[in-house]
Amino acid sequence: MSTAIDIASIGMVTAVGLDAPSACAAMRARLDGFQETRFVGSGGGWLIGAPVPLPRNWIGEKRIAHLAAGAICEAFESVPQARGKTALILCLPEQDRPGRPVQDNSVLLRRIAEIVEVEPHIRSRIVAHGRPSGHVALDHARKLLAAREVPYVMIAGVDSYLTAPAIAHYLNQRRLLTPDNPNGFIPGEAAAAILCTQSKSGGFRLFGLGLSREVASIYNGQDLPLRGDGMTAAYSAAFDETGIEMNRLGYRIADLIGEQYWFKQSALASLRLLRGRHDFQDIWSPGESVGNVGAAVGPLMIGMAWTAAQKGYAAGNPVLIEASNDAGACGAALLAARAA
Repeated sequence: MSTAIDIASIGMVTAVGLDAPSACAAMRARLDGFQETRFVGSGGGWLIGAPVPLPRNWIGEKRIAHLAAGAICEAFESVPQARGKTALILCLPEQDRPGRPVQDNSVLLRRIAEIVEVEPHIRSRIVAHGRPSGHVALDHARKLLAAREVPYVMIAGVDSYLTAPAIAHYLNQRRLLTPDNPNGFIPGEAAAAILCTQSKSGGFRLFGLGLSREVASIYNGQDLPLRGDGMTAAYSAAFDETGIEMNRLGYRIADLIGEQYWFKQSALASLRLLRGRHDFQDIWSPGESVGNVGAAVGPLMIGMAWTAAQKGYAAGNPVLIEASNDAGACGAALLAARAA
């Protein structure tokens, strides 16, 4: 399957902005939403996190539903004719992740539909793979659009690490950034949505997609050394679909959450594939501004690239967007802006 699809509109709800324009402007300016939370860190001080400043203090699944609905409604604002004709692919955290903020996926889907005021489409589905969920959702979306089963597909991701069980687990695993642990991530929460449609002339288009798995995952029981095989394979699959090599890439956006493992993985994939003469290839990461936002990061990164292309400050063309999770699932997507 190599059908190209276009990104028609986006929406975001983040710690640095409650809509896409403000969030993207803040991330471009390297602003962040980091602040003390109500959770106690390993040293007894308040843990730093990146909560979303919602107008109401919703908690639990109600909060998650409103985060997602806000991003979806914003994406519909630019393409109002898509309402009622759109299949929703909802990206959520892994089913077995400690402190998962969602108890019942189907109940959450119905809650979001009620807030957005649309009936759930028969082709709507859940993708629960954490950070690379957006890449898996892109694969589902282009299959639906290629088969002309729906005219639009909304990919929405929502997640939060700011729950008491999640904080307790990741503190115990020494995965969180604290004064006594520099090799950790800042827990965050966010929602983002992208509206996909069949390719037309011009626009911001998905050209290549690669999915793979890293055997030397961060939790691999055999203590295998990281060689970057999984992300390298995902990169290769995305480039193979497009027919170009990595030296023609403009820049990358990666879900780098702060731990050394993920930086090493991206570096290894690049070193193993980048050959010949090439321009400087910058790498961006929303984690610098919003921390680790889990399953929301895929649509969020695509939204960053879409906005950069629209406003003319992209670091090149095309852009490679990558994500991976603790279990080793890897995804890479190649997108490019095309003139009308």
